[in-house]
Amino acid sequence: MIFSRIFRQRYAVAAYLALALCLVSFLTRIVLSMRPDVSGGGQELALSFLIGSTYDLVTAPFMLAPLMLFLALLPNRVACWRLPRLLISLGIPVSVFLLLFTAVAEWIFWDEFASRFNFIAVDYLVYTHEVIGNIWQSYPVGKILIGLALVSLLVSWPLIRRCWTSSALPLSWTGRLTGILLAIALPIALFYGVSSTAKNRFSNDSLNELAGNGFYEFAAAARNNEMDYMRLYASLPEQEAFAIMREKQSQTADSWRSPDLEDRQYAIRAKGAEKHLNVILISVESLGAEFIGAWGDPHGLTPRIDQLTRESLAFGKVYATGNRTVRGLEALTLAIPPTPGQSIVKRPNNAQLFSLGNIFENKGYDTAYIYGGYGYFDNMEEFFSNNDYRVIDRKVIAKEKIHYENIWGVADEDLFDQVIAEIDASLQKSNGKKPVFAHVMTTSNHRPYTYPDGRINIPSGTGREGAVKYTDWAIGHFIDEAKKKPWFADTLFVITADHGASARGTGEIPIDKYQIPVLFYAPAHIKPQWIDRLMSQIDISPTLLGQLNFSYDSKFFGQDIFRLPRGAERAFVANYQSLGYLRDGRLVMLYPRRKVQISGNKHAGSPRTDHPLDEKALQREAVAWYEAASLAFGRGKYLGEKKK
Repeated sequence: MIFSRIFRQRYAVAAYLALALCLVSFLTRIVLSMRPDVSGGGQELALSFLIGSTYDLVTAPFMLAPLMLFLALLPNRVACWRLPRLLISLGIPVSVFLLLFTAVAEWIFWDEFASRFNFIAVDYLVYTHEVIGNIWQSYPVGKILIGLALVSLLVSWPLIRRCWTSSALPLSWTGRLTGILLAIALPIALFYGVSSTAKNRFSNDSLNELAGNGFYEFAAAARNNEMDYMRLYASLPEQEAFAIMREKQSQTADSWRSPDLEDRQYAIRAKGAEKHLNVILISVESLGAEFIGAWGDPHGLTPRIDQLTRESLAFGKVYATGNRTVRGLEALTLAIPPTPGQSIVKRPNNAQLFSLGNIFENKGYDTAYIYGGYGYFDNMEEFFSNNDYRVIDRKVIAKEKIHYENIWGVADEDLFDQVIAEIDASLQKSNGKKPVFAHVMTTSNHRPYTYPDGRINIPSGTGREGAVKYTDWAIGHFIDEAKKKPWFADTLFVITADHGASARGTGEIPIDKYQIPVLFYAPAHIKPQWIDRLMSQIDISPTLLGQLNFSYDSKFFGQDIFRLPRGAERAFVANYQSLGYLRDGRLVMLYPRRKVQISGNKHAGSPRTDHPLDEKALQREAVAWYEAASLAFGRGKYLGEKKK
């Protein structure tokens, strides 16, 4: 009786669409269960369907909340007009088409990844050009879309006729309040009360995936920003992975806190006095080594960086871990290999981690993250403020001090002027007793490649080369201004990049585009030298701490290159899905569905001729690094240690 009354009220259209969602999801589950890669007994399969139907019911309020709110707030006299009724009627076939389209997309996605939608599906939205092109070439997309459109119209026609009348029915204030509560309160309650992992009750992965709902899983993947390493990638028994990691980490560690292999904490004990220099770590937007003269570029775009290279401890063979700014910030701040999915900077549960800021703060430093754009972008402000940094961004810079700004942020020269002002203020406040660690993130070397006029001989907005040359000018300007300050002599400048300029793609990784420059510049403290050993971006921070002669307790996966034995060098390169491991003249690639590929690579250093690793050992080593990093973060083993 109550059920039939729902379909005779204004909210009938929402009820019909909820029923359609549950029906299409149920049929999708039936079709997927017939696949040969889905196994399980009848009782388990029934339970999987029951759990899945529950998730379908949970998904409906989220999907229909905007429609419910619209119907609840629509005045009775307006509800009778043709325009709102026409909009609702048009929305029915569009909604049915979306449901059917998603069902087909789930089949195609499962065919490739044996899974409901996960972060790979979210990743596909980033690389629409490559993905749409691949799908268009692999499937009869045009025929599928036409077929889905015809079925949608056929199914929707009787619903349109019914809802044309019901959508115009009057609503009482009680009915409106009920609709508003269902549109707002119910989704909020379900958001906090239902977890996407609650469905995982089976030892069989296919049954766990079957119990999901495509829409819900997609939203959960977008929110969590990660992919389940153990579910999708080649793995080892956990204790074996941890044992390999302990062996590798022991090459630079002095001792371990615990015999528990899962415990990440180890001691670094330096000989001699610590150097409490000010440290300014500059991560330059998209400054791939390919643009720098000292790394072989012939175009003369970086005269100031080339000069600094000759005066610095320069590392000539360093590779960024990823192709996004947040991935570079993760590597420099946390010194952890890239885990599949989005950077930790943008994930939940990323506060109070073991970070470079954590170490400097425990050493008595004033730690700051200084960014030329707005800190809310890419979750930077929340991440850094919750990991022992104070955040200074575009909002702090006075308008009269800004020579130029675009959508990404202020010009690099204005950012660097603010850095100098912040260091002056910090040292003055502590009367010079509290050194400063500042991580600076630039923005100018980014499309649309615009910058102040009159700085270089390439017009603003004409392309990447001009942006690189302006960035080089701004760095030179910064060093010149810093030299005028009394704190310059006791300051270590680290100049590197967040990532390369053209390191894009979802599948194959262009290794050469991942190479980045690294300079340690402190004329009074560090002698110029060129280091040509293979390094990862995650090794920059431990190597920096080594140059300061710091003794500290660490959880970093990165290692001080000067402590690491020759022949043990390795680097990590990744995008959202593909995980690469450079070692011993070879590249190990880990892909979803536990696919592994090993090939020779000129960027991976010279093969060891004394004790070369066989492919099995090399694969185990690569897997152990990535598996241990994923488990360490996921299980809360990468939390920071406060000074006692």
